[in-house]
Amino acid sequence: MRSKQFIPSHRTKLLPFVLGATCALGAPALSVADEPEHTAENTLIEEVIVWGSSLSQKGTAMSAAEGLVGYSDFSTRPLSRVGELVEVVPGMVATQHSGEGKANQYFLRGVNLDHGTDFSAYFEGMPVNFRSHAHGHGYLDLNFIIPEIVSTVRYQKGPYAADRGDFSTVGTTAFRVYDSIDRPFVQATLGEDGYQRVVTAGSIHLGHGHLLGAVEVLRDDGPWELEQDLKKNNVLLKYSGHWGDYQTRLLLSHYDNEWQATDQVPQRLVRSGAVDRFGFIDPTVGGDTSRTIISGGVEGDTWEAGLYYSVYDLNLFSNFTYFADDPVNGDQIQQVDDRAVYGGFITSDFDLADNVTLTVGGDWRVDDISKLQLNRTNQRVLTERVRDDEVMWRSYGAHATLAVAWTEKLRTELALRADYFDFDVDAALQVDGGDKESNLVSSISVAYELNDTIELYANWGQGFHSNDVRGVFSFVDPGTGTLTPGLDTFADQTGSEIGVRLETATTQTTVTVFQMKSDSELLFVGDAGNTEASDGSRRTGVEFGWFWTPSDQLAVDLTGAVVNSRFTGVPGNSKNIPNSFGEVFAGGVTWADPNGLEASLRVRHFGDAPIIEDGSREQDPSTIVNLGLAYNFGNWELGVDVLNVFDTEAEDITYFFESQVAGEVAPVEDFHFHPVLPRTVRAQIRFNFGEGSGL
Repeated sequence: MRSKQFIPSHRTKLLPFVLGATCALGAPALSVADEPEHTAENTLIEEVIVWGSSLSQKGTAMSAAEGLVGYSDFSTRPLSRVGELVEVVPGMVATQHSGEGKANQYFLRGVNLDHGTDFSAYFEGMPVNFRSHAHGHGYLDLNFIIPEIVSTVRYQKGPYAADRGDFSTVGTTAFRVYDSIDRPFVQATLGEDGYQRVVTAGSIHLGHGHLLGAVEVLRDDGPWELEQDLKKNNVLLKYSGHWGDYQTRLLLSHYDNEWQATDQVPQRLVRSGAVDRFGFIDPTVGGDTSRTIISGGVEGDTWEAGLYYSVYDLNLFSNFTYFADDPVNGDQIQQVDDRAVYGGFITSDFDLADNVTLTVGGDWRVDDISKLQLNRTNQRVLTERVRDDEVMWRSYGAHATLAVAWTEKLRTELALRADYFDFDVDAALQVDGGDKESNLVSSISVAYELNDTIELYANWGQGFHSNDVRGVFSFVDPGTGTLTPGLDTFADQTGSEIGVRLETATTQTTVTVFQMKSDSELLFVGDAGNTEASDGSRRTGVEFGWFWTPSDQLAVDLTGAVVNSRFTGVPGNSKNIPNSFGEVFAGGVTWADPNGLEASLRVRHFGDAPIIEDGSREQDPSTIVNLGLAYNFGNWELGVDVLNVFDTEAEDITYFFESQVAGEVAPVEDFHFHPVLPRTVRAQIRFNFGEGSGL
């Protein structure tokens, strides 16, 4: 099982600290106050099986495409990477085309979200996506999250939530960490291809609250011929308590990672036998990154406020076309990002009448980016600096939502959001610039309870994603020197949907029919340092989710989405949107007996996807099966995960473009793919401190 993992790394000097931290946080003698009251969402109690997906949303949700996942939904799910946490969102796809230290590539509702554009994530109230990122605008790296201490993920789709602004048109998620853990634990995993991971967590009573601590250490070479040599370290502390009548929290985390990468490889070389499916072209690509976060919040009965401060850096080397652009030095690039991000938010509810509630709020954010570089390199040695920027990006948002319960059955919400951007670009090799822009969007949602089990929804809303402000002031293509038009700061989008939710004592079923229109899919391409323009688009689809718990121990789930994605205003043979998956299905059966055996069998299917506009080239469909087994006895727990049970040869991602390798006289158009992991076995052991442990 995914949360039942782990064995120490070769770097055993870390193990005493890991074990010491766990024992300290688990020692009852350190309690200095009575335990405050905690809800199930905030406290992990191992002996109780709680399925987040089974919790009722009827009467509170304003669409069929929003929900809650967590608790045992996570602890029983085999995961090959942290980014797959978002795949609990129905229809979501998380892939990887490079090393595991890099942000995943995401797909939802037929949209190629790249590394995060149009899909936002919040961690304990802090926005995770990065603006004007060196590798891609909206960059969403979730590798700093420790899955074992995530209590819930709340998700919403469509541009209907006023408190979510930039990057949230297709969907948004909010990650919540446990406030306390009933029993501290150490768990370890040893797997094939040098996979070694240890994670430990525990909590103590401190003052009028709890102090939670967690440590993660991961080492992984992967199945690649070029060993990944991944070195990931994660530490988190969270204090949750009371200050008078208010709930308070303070969180500190630090994450660092370094790796060697195997990017996608050309299909022609694999077919000829020159390169293995898990082989490489450039042995010097990879990177290192770190992120330090401090955040806090205060919550009253009708209001909440929070602040955050984050320091981040990335040094990334990639090579996608090998020698196509520069036959002498090669096409390797380096992307450097060094920034601080800080801001805050506040929301408050006002009861205007017994059936009318007004929620108002605001948020502010500053991206202070001191280094933003795109360089050409040869074996990580600088040959040419393509871009060298500094960006100061300030944003201010205000939102209001009027909720009216017209009758016991009929509810509506009318929402407005206004955003104001103030930004400056200091471009050493391009045109400096600065500007101030504002934007106003709105949405309306209707919910009608048909009877005790069925609720109907209708939603319409306007949203946006910002464009990289480097693209707003880029009038010269740095690769070719040709003139290019600058981007608009905002790309407007409109969404609408109707849905139904059916809830019984044992089932949760949702069905949504949706449409999303975008005026333009203009994007700044960090890999090239220029902008790529596309026409408008329209996506129409249907999603469903089904969760059945015939008993406290057994859960069955099935989710899926079928989407038609097309460009608008272009010739009929060029309407396909590259990498837009038309079909995504996932399901599983989970048995979780608190007294013994736990088992999870999960299946996910990705349909084919066009990879060029005329649809003549496609990524093949794939079906992957994962299995997790664990057995609990006393304080001990043993388990095994089998990823890709049937050893399916499939691709995480496929592209079609020109590349040229050493020995070729000219660039060649070809498929380039990054394979999924082969069948991989990982064994786990876990020890829970507490009753019966003798400590």
